[in-house]
Order: sequence, then structure tokens, then C-alpha cells
Amino acid sequence: MATISFTVNGNPVTVEAEGRTLLVEALRQQLGLTGTHVGCDTSQCGCCVVHVDGASVKACTVLAVQVEGCSVTTIEGLAQGDELHPVQAAFREHHGLQCGFCTPGMIMSAVDLLQHNASPSETEIREWLEGNICRCTGYHNIVKAIDAAAKSMAGQKIAAE
Repeated sequence: MATISFTVNGNPVTVEAEGRTLLVEALRQQLGLTGTHVGCDTSQCGCCVVHVDGASVKACTVLAVQVEGCSVTTIEGLAQGDELHPVQAAFREHHGLQCGFCTPGMIMSAVDLLQHNASPSETEIREWLEGNICRCTGYHNIVKAIDAAAKSMAGQKIAAE
């Protein structure tokens, strides 16, 4: 067993895990952060996306020991108290979800996209989400929600300046 110390959603944590324990398992089973979903176990679906040091990764492809000293953000860490992150709010407002199973991974991927490209085109949004599978929505409202979030976030930046 290894002792792994890292930060999750701004809080320092320490877990005991075998070398083969996946990050998604440590998050869900040891830390109780069940918003990160396990869908395919083969890194195909993207519902386990989290951010490690600001970059989106599929938590089913990362060993827990690899995040020693890192900062991990899960879907639970996006909202500020009762205030949803703009991407979460846009998914709700534009019905970018249906069953909700893929939603955490979609949102985490979208947040990463908007950190890299504040004003993506529809094509760029669709290409960025290629590693995330939704079996319910057909992606139209997901893309619409991400576009709305980008516009909302751009408006917030202008208002802050």
C-alpha cells in the first residue's frame, strides 16, 4: 500500500492505495466523490473526466499514485457554494443533459476547453468532446450549452474589467 497525498477540490487529502488503484476508484470509494462516474473502464466514454493540475484527464486511465502532490478537481469542486459554475448553469438552462450519467465528464471537458479556447466554434466544441460519449441527447443541447457558457463567461470577464 502507498500513502498518497494530494489536493481535491481545494482540500488536502491522504489516501492509502495499492499501486494499481485507479484515480477514479480512490475518488469514489475512498473519498466518497461519486460525481466522477465509471462507465466503460476502457477510457472510451469520458464520464470519468476530472482535472489534474488544471488539465482534463480520464480518471480511469490514471493511477492514484500518479497524482501524488497534484491538485485534482472533480465535478463537485466546480460550484462555489450554491453558485453553479457557468458551464454547469448553462447545461441546466439549455438542457445539456438527459439521464445525467455522462454530464460530469462532459462538463469537466467543457471547462477545460473553455480554459484553452474562450470562444470555440461549434466544430471545435464537437471535436473537443470526441472522447465523451452521450447515449441520450444527440449532443445538440450539449454543444448549445457549452456555446452559451462561453458567451456567459466572456461577458463576466468584460464586466470584471
